Amino acid sequence: MKISEIINNTRPAFSFEFFPPKNEEGFINLYNTIDNLKQWNPAFVSVTYGAGGSTRTKTVELVGRIKNEIGLESMAHLTCVGHSAEEIRNVLDSLLKNGIENVLALRGDPPKGETHFVKTENGFEYANELAEFIKSNYEFCIGGAGYPEGHIECPDKKQDMENLKKKVDAGAEFIITQLFFDNQFYFDFVEKVRGLGIEVPIIPGIMPVLNFGQLKRFTKMCGATIPDALQAELEKAEEDIEAVRRIGIEYATDQCRQLLKEDVPGIHFYTLNRSTATLAILENLKDNS
Repeated sequence: MKISEIINNTRPAFSFEFFPPKNEEGFINLYNTIDNLKQWNPAFVSVTYGAGGSTRTKTVELVGRIKNEIGLESMAHLTCVGHSAEEIRNVLDSLLKNGIENVLALRGDPPKGETHFVKTENGFEYANELAEFIKSNYEFCIGGAGYPEGHIECPDKKQDMENLKKKVDAGAEFIITQLFFDNQFYFDFVEKVRGLGIEVPIIPGIMPVLNFGQLKRFTKMCGATIPDALQAELEKAEEDIEAVRRIGIEYATDQCRQLLKEDVPGIHFYTLNRSTATLAILENLKDNS
């Protein structure tokens, strides 16, 4: 089923993001994670796409198996990095053969070791070009990415929001946001893009904090802000892994409660291929529903 239809019929629509593991042990752990999370009947799950298409085959196989063997609606991420239009067409054809109906169209990050995105010959430079190509040639439901604090490579937030409008005009039917830790960024973002005429559902992306060092790396890469109060708590507990995890779960739970109170269309959890923290958050939300 197309995610646009699911969102229209399911409120709130909880979804989970995974990435293709590097080895067999990682896949075993991932399938255990999916099995644990399946009990919550997620609206859909998504699978990321490595820089430069480095996990292309794994992504296609994984979304196919999740949908056809595990029985969960799945969405493949697809990026412009390192691919010509013809190569992207081949990926899309493979997804179709696996029964996949949903694609998240992204520009993508530069390959490891490179600092700037370089358009591939006969490829695409921006996510809206990829979305337009998909829309013109296929019947996939297309998702796009939104950045409540602005894209790290676009210092002009107004321009960044206008870029989002281009994605929607090109065919994106829903938006999933980059992770954020201050809900006001999300609320302000939604208000401003609505003013530009963007009416598609905007799903907030939430990442439970599991490791403070990892959090600092992630936020540096994507430009997200760590609120002072959260940073102070994490710094005090930095050497205590369990304490950091508890703080992360409590903070994400509070974020989700506030978002759900404001009737967001759903919540997309960046699980990092683990289930424990996400399960704890969902249990907390159930207990306080």
